[in-house]
Amino acid sequence: MRPRIGVTVSQRSGWRIFPLIALNLWLVGGRAVRWQAAREIDLEKVDGVIIGGGDDIAPTLYGGDVKLTARIDLARDRLEKSVLEHAFSTDRPILGICRGAQMLNVVLGGTLHQDAFAHYTSRKYRTILPRRTVSVAQGSRLASLVRRQTVRVNALHSQAVDTLGQGLRISAQDEKGMVQAIERVSDPFAIGVQWHPEHLFYKSAHRNLFRALVDAARAWRVDRNQLRAVDRAFSHPA
Repeated sequence: MRPRIGVTVSQRSGWRIFPLIALNLWLVGGRAVRWQAAREIDLEKVDGVIIGGGDDIAPTLYGGDVKLTARIDLARDRLEKSVLEHAFSTDRPILGICRGAQMLNVVLGGTLHQDAFAHYTSRKYRTILPRRTVSVAQGSRLASLVRRQTVRVNALHSQAVDTLGQGLRISAQDEKGMVQAIERVSDPFAIGVQWHPEHLFYKSAHRNLFRALVDAARAWRVDRNQLRAVDRAFSHPA
């Protein structure tokens, strides 16, 4: 059976983004389950998690002040914070996309630049096409997935990682130093990318992000089933 991946999406743009993420997961052997605020979710029915893009994260989650230009969804913030905390506590694998990378950082105690382009001189692109070049950290898990030192990505974000959350490291930056990807330094699998790989599925480097998540979710499910079998054996000895 295909591993089931819970995918959080925006209430504004989820109708068009979720089918694209679902396609990416299906192409690499997974199955997507749509989650968004105001819907009932069941974390016990999924083997992995994607925190999708769209909407700014409320700066109150990391000690900042809300700017008038911020487009926030407090219900979504609460949902994704709860999803990530549960995923961490159960070792479920995680992929964060754009906002999802930022939320991964915040939930682990990090902070964000609410207006990233006020802190960096990086050029701001507003296209799903790969226009930005990012450098991938040698020896990182991300490097083992994209299999190159630089990768071309799209860039639709306005926020970016400032201080790192606990147990995270930077795995990619752009030419001006803005963080473009983060990852956990040890298992379980958790990677956050600032770009939108779901739009770039025709490139193996980006498709491999979804493949790695699905592989990790499959392994997680096998491990969980084995533990349950052991528990049953001890609970009901012959």
